[in-house]
Amino acid sequence: MLDLQFVRDNLNLVEDKLRERGLNAAEVLRDFREIDARRRQAITETETLKATRNARSDQIAKLKKTGQDATALINETKQLREKIQQQEKSADEYDTGLRQLLEGIPNVPHSSVPVGKSPEDNVEVRRWGTPPQFAFTPKPHWELGEELGIVDLERAVKLSGARFALYWDLGAKLERALAHFMLDLHTTEHGYTEVLPPYLVNSDCLYGTGQLPKFASDLFRVPHGDKDLWLIPTAEVPVTNIYRDEVLDAARLPISLTAYTPCFRSEAGSYGKDVRGIIRQHQFQKVELVKFAKPEGSYDELEKLTGHAEAVLQKLGIHYRVVVLCTADMSAASAKTYDIEVWLPGQQLYREISSCSNFEAYQARRANIRYRPEGKSKTDYLHTLNGSALAIGRTWVAIVENFQQKDGTVLIPEILRPYMGAERVRPRRF
Repeated sequence: MLDLQFVRDNLNLVEDKLRERGLNAAEVLRDFREIDARRRQAITETETLKATRNARSDQIAKLKKTGQDATALINETKQLREKIQQQEKSADEYDTGLRQLLEGIPNVPHSSVPVGKSPEDNVEVRRWGTPPQFAFTPKPHWELGEELGIVDLERAVKLSGARFALYWDLGAKLERALAHFMLDLHTTEHGYTEVLPPYLVNSDCLYGTGQLPKFASDLFRVPHGDKDLWLIPTAEVPVTNIYRDEVLDAARLPISLTAYTPCFRSEAGSYGKDVRGIIRQHQFQKVELVKFAKPEGSYDELEKLTGHAEAVLQKLGIHYRVVVLCTADMSAASAKTYDIEVWLPGQQLYREISSCSNFEAYQARRANIRYRPEGKSKTDYLHTLNGSALAIGRTWVAIVENFQQKDGTVLIPEILRPYMGAERVRPRRF
């Protein structure tokens, strides 16, 4: 969420940035100016009435002290009290209206973000490695998975419905190995602290990271007594909210946390997309990186975090590219996002495997996460960042498609072999 004073002082800039995102500024901001003006007027009138009431109270005291009749002033004071209550109620209503408007305004894109109208306007910034060359036509992972007996989508439908997967044997073990490898890499080489958060969170958590109230249809809600709990769509939600309503000392920043969790998404707006295989699932596993940083250092931390996610693919030996998302393709909460896209030879395309974002103070303001700068008594909002490092299911897909062999087997990347206890995936039936 943006700061009210910032929006008020920079309304033309906010309107321009909304248009750069491809949004109708008038629809997003609606009657912001009018509500803001009325709120300030109500506050001013309240303060004026309070001053008048206080003056009348002093006059009443003086009249009573000299034995004079103060009835008229007492009646006037009662009327003033009623008017004050009415004005305070109006100010509260306008304040609520302003907050609802602010909740719907997306973050202001960083000046380095390219302006664009669609994902086609994203800008590639670098590549690593080269696509593998095959002496045969490479297959997509859904064919390989079925032939190898390592993923079973038909039985998953029987268990849960569409967009779920059942993994067998080395298919299941590959998921587990990837999680262990990623956590070991990020904790031992990159300096992150591992956490294991709850998989069900309250509504405040999802409000803090920006999923609620706007994106409720993308989530799985679990009624729990007189309140709702929600299955987490990403570990970003519980991990970012660890410090909700807290003030951190600047000396502790940046704080770098990593977590492995399942993730649950209804994919309400994606029916018809990626219906084959395990690219877009209702449940998938992911290792997440989350950072809490000082504002002046947050973009350096974004570059580091993105590099940490890239390191996973480099150690696995999988070709990828990094693109910076344009204004129209970023999430509402992000100020800048890099997508890491892995090459999938069985489908002959690049597929997003990680999004690494700097949210600046947008989430911190919603979740009330502050820090105290060195030598200052006043607190300020810190910056939050996160990124997948990586989405395990899509990494599984990348390994199966990139390391497939002519005989139908799949080689295990060397760095994973100690975790797998195997060098190759061979066909089996269950």
